[in-house]
Amino acid sequence: MSGQSGHRPGSSFGQWVNAVEEGAIAVLLGLMTLITFVNVVLRYGFNNSLIWGLEVTLILFAWLVLLGISYGFKITSHLGVDALINALPHRGRRISAFLAAACCIAYALLLLKGSWDYWAPFAALQPTEGRWFPLGFTEGVRDRAFYTTDQVPMLGIFRWLEDLINYGDEYEKLPRVIPYAMLPFASALILYRVIQATIAIVTGKQDSLIVSHEAEDAVAEAAASHGKN
Repeated sequence: MSGQSGHRPGSSFGQWVNAVEEGAIAVLLGLMTLITFVNVVLRYGFNNSLIWGLEVTLILFAWLVLLGISYGFKITSHLGVDALINALPHRGRRISAFLAAACCIAYALLLLKGSWDYWAPFAALQPTEGRWFPLGFTEGVRDRAFYTTDQVPMLGIFRWLEDLINYGDEYEKLPRVIPYAMLPFASALILYRVIQATIAIVTGKQDSLIVSHEAEDAVAEAAASHGKN
């Protein structure tokens, strides 16, 4: 399947997730552009800079990459090698696509577990037990709620975190729990999109998880357009 899958969520929950995902990507791109532009103007026009600008841009870029993974599954834009798969008969291609989707679901589950286990101590929460499968929550893991970013100033709207997870101690910089929260959120979104794509494969609405023959399609479209002219 080439290009966008044409997926349009039918449920209200699906529409909400779709709006949040696309809105967040647009906001992140806009903020990265704005911060970088302001920093360039300050540096070359006023010999000054936003000391926290680079770190914030890096955080936003990391968020954008994570959200982009799930968005790529939604519009079927991830690249892959399908030379061997295309040599199979139709039934073989469907089975291969289903197996690939099952592997992606397993990987997304592991990614979600790993993301939670990494983020939880920064939120004064407990990571899960078990190497591959969560078997409950561990006990006595030292929290990392006091870890902060290097340069990003603390925002007033997050002061409530001081009493909630930092034992009332004041944060001088933005706590890492906030930028790291994107890890479990994006991992859950990736799992949701992979399951969604797998259902589309099973029901015949989608051929695979990857974009296929994009160049050939473009050449065919150009040839058809030239022929009409």
